Amino acid sequence: MKTILLTGAAGFIGSKTAELLSGRKNVAVIGVDNVNDYYDVRVKQHRLRALKKLPNFTFHKLDIENLPGLRRLFQRYSIDAVVNLAARAGVRYSMINPHVYFTTNTQGTLNLLELCKDFGVKKFVLASTSSLYAGQKMPFTEGLPVNTPISSYAASKKAAEVTCYTYHFLYGIDVSVVRYFTVYGPAGRPDMCMFRFIKWIDEGKPMELFGDGSQSRDFTYVDDIAKGTIKALRRVGFEVMNLGGGNKPYSLNYVIQLIEGHLGKQARIKQMAFHKTDIKSTWADISKAKKILKWQPKIELEAGVKRTVEWYLANRQWLKDVKL
Repeated sequence: MKTILLTGAAGFIGSKTAELLSGRKNVAVIGVDNVNDYYDVRVKQHRLRALKKLPNFTFHKLDIENLPGLRRLFQRYSIDAVVNLAARAGVRYSMINPHVYFTTNTQGTLNLLELCKDFGVKKFVLASTSSLYAGQKMPFTEGLPVNTPISSYAASKKAAEVTCYTYHFLYGIDVSVVRYFTVYGPAGRPDMCMFRFIKWIDEGKPMELFGDGSQSRDFTYVDDIAKGTIKALRRVGFEVMNLGGGNKPYSLNYVIQLIEGHLGKQARIKQMAFHKTDIKSTWADISKAKKILKWQPKIELEAGVKRTVEWYLANRQWLKDVKL
């Protein structure tokens, strides 16, 4: 049986990846998360309750900044691979508290790589971000120079990527870096637009929209992202790969229209100034992931939004108290 250490297991992408991995034969998942309160912990607890019912999943509440705690975990389990999805997310908040982004996203990644070196773990998957592509021409390809990140969040992820390459070069650790593009879906993050838009529109509250809504994103359904992350466990040497929708970016205005249609309610829009750390548009070239990982997304935006709204409506009773 292969043992996978998966960090960020209570997170949005992490929990879905843990669920799909745990459903595989001969795979044991050791889930790690500090369950911080960056966003409402009730959502994280909801995800964890489902995971703890799975037979091949074991959870440890632990911060990847805690090197001694991680070392004890590596001593306890014979780990075959690490999937590092633990991260401080959110571009705007990284301007308020940049230090925690580097201690988690960069130092935490270093801690895990150092333990992989010490314990002979030869496979490492790092979750990175499309935020690195700010200012580049679309569609974004992995070969574009991403040396000028415009947020502390992007800078901390770039530092993590570079550190991964160093450990690949020095110690032969096989590394897959996967750059995610605007992930959405059921049990998503309350600080992200899909969750917030659905809740605000359903409750008839003013919906905060930064900019005029024409900005576009390469929305990618969480199940597709999780499947791509799992495929990234194969040996690649060292590769950086985009995981995104790949077809075309969709405007926020179109997403709002889809949500309105499924809820049968009209949005009350409160327009806010476009944030200087935001990207006007994102669009992934996913040809590399298709070639190396044999991966491509399956869920179109229209179907994904429908599933997300249906999940929200099925859980509306407890979601009404979730803070945005």
